[in-house]
Amino acid sequence: MEIIYQDRWLVAVNKPSGWLVHRSWLDRDEKVVVMQTVRDQLGQHVFTAHRLDRPTSGVLLMGLSSEVGRLLAQQFEQRQIKKRYHAIVRGWLQEEATLDYPLIEELDKIADKYARQDKTPQPAVTHYRGLAVCEMPIAVGRYASARYSLVELEPHTGRKHQLRRHLKHLKHPIIGDSKHGDLRQNRAAADHFGCHHLMLHASELALNHPVTGEPLTIRASLDAVWIQALAQFGWRGVLPTIERVEFPDSGSQDGSGANKEHENG
Repeated sequence: MEIIYQDRWLVAVNKPSGWLVHRSWLDRDEKVVVMQTVRDQLGQHVFTAHRLDRPTSGVLLMGLSSEVGRLLAQQFEQRQIKKRYHAIVRGWLQEEATLDYPLIEELDKIADKYARQDKTPQPAVTHYRGLAVCEMPIAVGRYASARYSLVELEPHTGRKHQLRRHLKHLKHPIIGDSKHGDLRQNRAAADHFGCHHLMLHASELALNHPVTGEPLTIRASLDAVWIQALAQFGWRGVLPTIERVEFPDSGSQDGSGANKEHENG
């Protein structure tokens, strides 16, 4: 697991797409999960402060003690941590705006079997900004070509699947989203451009360190699927702080600090 930040109290990793954060009885057969992998890698227990959906990649922050984990979780709950994501979506999304669109809570058929089914929609707010667009000469459905956009997202609330559902509401579903997306577009992007997973990446967390109080920004680099997509869509260089620099003769990626930044005012 790529560690992108570590000190005496915290550790942050670049979670790969497809990994569960911790074991779940909803997927009892899955043995490889982030929590146990990082625990074994560090030789000590780690404590979750937030979650990322299984198909989402990017910054996952954990405490190295239950107390620090609790302090971090409190910051997330009180919306004191700024989160930045990037996504590749269907169509051309070029504007910058804030979407205030309440969401009905998504309930799991098994885990939420006895939960109330008549809950009112919960407030959900996302700021979004279009960064780049392209049009590719492949036919999808009734269209002779496929249009894609690179989008920056900042959720101000933390509802389940909020970004995926908000992009769907804007009619620009995220590529690779099997639940809320466009299945024909997903298939075409996978076949032609190698976008085989959800193209949603948790790029950055900005917070005040829960122990020292110092401002801290942690960034997670994009994986090979993302880098390939950026290259094919002509977007290399649009996200310089999280695009990996490839060295031809390098045997491995050193993630021991290249993507973290301390900000002191």
